Amino acid sequence: MSAELNHTAEHTADPEARAKVTELIRGGRICMFTTMTADGRHVSRPMGLQEVEFDGDLWFFSYDDSPKIDEIRTHPQVNVAFGTKNNAWVSVSGTAEVVHDRAKAEELWSAPLKAWFPEGLDTPGLTLIRVHADSAEYWDAPHGKVVTLIQYAASVALHRNPPIGENKVVDL
Repeated sequence: MSAELNHTAEHTADPEARAKVTELIRGGRICMFTTMTADGRHVSRPMGLQEVEFDGDLWFFSYDDSPKIDEIRTHPQVNVAFGTKNNAWVSVSGTAEVVHDRAKAEELWSAPLKAWFPEGLDTPGLTLIRVHADSAEYWDAPHGKVVTLIQYAASVALHRNPPIGENKVVDL
């Protein structure tokens, strides 16, 4: 089943919309990180965003020999999508690069990362991925999940599109 909304999102570079993107990213620390394979297929995998103030860049840890690193080197355009517990979503498009910078890794490191990188910052092949965001699109439902589900049910009964809340495309 697929649904398509009959609307066009507002495009903006407004500082308030940028702040909204930052707020939504903070609310969804786990994301789906999408790259493109050499044969043109999109591949998404869950990844944890490193806790850092969003300034247009998103940071992730990875192994240098992982397939996503090869995919980034071949096709650096990526997408990072977040869902928040407050019934909001944000999709960030940008350019990824592989970064080998021990000082930056030390700045970004947190104890829970040891679950994936058992030797900490000395884990062989540890590398960073930096995504420089070009744009983001967000959807922020004004009500909680229960109210939203009721609105969807009413929309079905009344044969009209459900209210989607705030939706903007933000140039970053």
